[in-house]
Amino acid sequence: MHSVERIGRYRIQRPLGAGAFGTVWLAYDDTLDAPVAVKVLADNWSHRLDVRERFLTEARLLRRAASRRVVQVHDIGELPDGRPYFVMEYVDGGTLAELLVDGPLPVDEALRLTASAALGAAALHEAGIVHRDIKPSNLLLRTGPDGARQVLLADLGLAKILAEASGLTLAAGSAGYRPPEQAEPGTGIDARADVYSLGAVGYHLITGAVPAAPGKVVRPDRLRPGLDPGVRRALLRALRPDRTRRWPDARAFAAELERLATGRRSRRRPALLAGSAVTAALIGATFALWPHGSASTDRRIVDVTGRVSADVPAAWAGQVRDTGWDPAVLGLRAGHEPGFAIADDLAKWPDLGAGVNGVFAGVLEHGDVRAVVNRLAHPECHYDGARDRTLAVGHGRVRTWSDCPGGGSVVEAGLTPPDGGGRPQVYVQIRTDGDGAAAGDVLGSVRVGG
Repeated sequence: MHSVERIGRYRIQRPLGAGAFGTVWLAYDDTLDAPVAVKVLADNWSHRLDVRERFLTEARLLRRAASRRVVQVHDIGELPDGRPYFVMEYVDGGTLAELLVDGPLPVDEALRLTASAALGAAALHEAGIVHRDIKPSNLLLRTGPDGARQVLLADLGLAKILAEASGLTLAAGSAGYRPPEQAEPGTGIDARADVYSLGAVGYHLITGAVPAAPGKVVRPDRLRPGLDPGVRRALLRALRPDRTRRWPDARAFAAELERLATGRRSRRRPALLAGSAVTAALIGATFALWPHGSASTDRRIVDVTGRVSADVPAAWAGQVRDTGWDPAVLGLRAGHEPGFAIADDLAKWPDLGAGVNGVFAGVLEHGDVRAVVNRLAHPECHYDGARDRTLAVGHGRVRTWSDCPGGGSVVEAGLTPPDGGGRPQVYVQIRTDGDGAAAGDVLGSVRVGG
């Protein structure tokens, strides 16, 4: 572009950057008395109708996102020579790439910035868009009213509508930040492609290095000794080559990063609801059991009323509480209902990073146990899915999670009587320090009396 002074009503001040398809200028909107950024299609692509349409599509997608975590588009137009341009808000805090010039960031800051980027990606995904090129240079910084930095996603030049991205797509993205499914043409992608890129951004901010190729990523704690194991697990889960083993979505990844940054679990997340039921809602003291005989022998555990019972491996029979529980912890009517919990160490139950084996079973006289189970979440773990089962006690809604921070698994189940509408119902949670192979047998052994 030669000696341009104005683009439409916008007075040009200086170039902000240039890419393969366009140049971004800092300009001033005298009408609104505000700085803006103007992106103009490059001269050498002006004759290509496909590139022109791609350029205009970026503006439309930015508008479609309609989020304060994504750069906003205010206007669109054409130069006298026919080249399109669009006008965006000007973000004056630079990019994450510029922050990395001086090396890795403090861990808490890196986590918060990556979480902010992940929330921006979540806004895109909820608008039906996948970015496909999340990297530090496409993440802009803005200082909020409280002085905290906020990340805004920019440059949707490679973005696609999710419905289209699920079919055949061209290879796209930047080395180090690109998931394996995005590296080859013809592979459908979904929002988990951006989760991989976000993990790569967090890895870069914390270690100062771009991750190696998918499947060959060096553990971040080897590049930054002393790194919290939880941070390592969160990043490596995002960077898994198999997208089914990554965080299920960008919002879940952001929640875990925020939890790690603040040193406490998010109060909004229901992930520990069931764990709290064991430690907070169970009534009565904890008793130690002294198993004898073969460690493979199952033990029949019954609550003090004799209404609910289950067979558990003897190795789990370390501690038990069997005098009932309060369903209020699950958001249901408060009361004292029959129930028990047994585990090798009940004190570890609320922490998904701790290895524990055990089962909680509690009677529900009010509410809908299936609805309770359906709304539970464990975003730190890999969600394996839900299924309906017919068990001895009745019909069961069973949901499972594996690969939790401590390597274990969780089963959540809501059991209803065979008639489908009677009482009582039973809520069950099973924790195993491993692959959960024993959980099915334990669940199948649950019995409840009327």
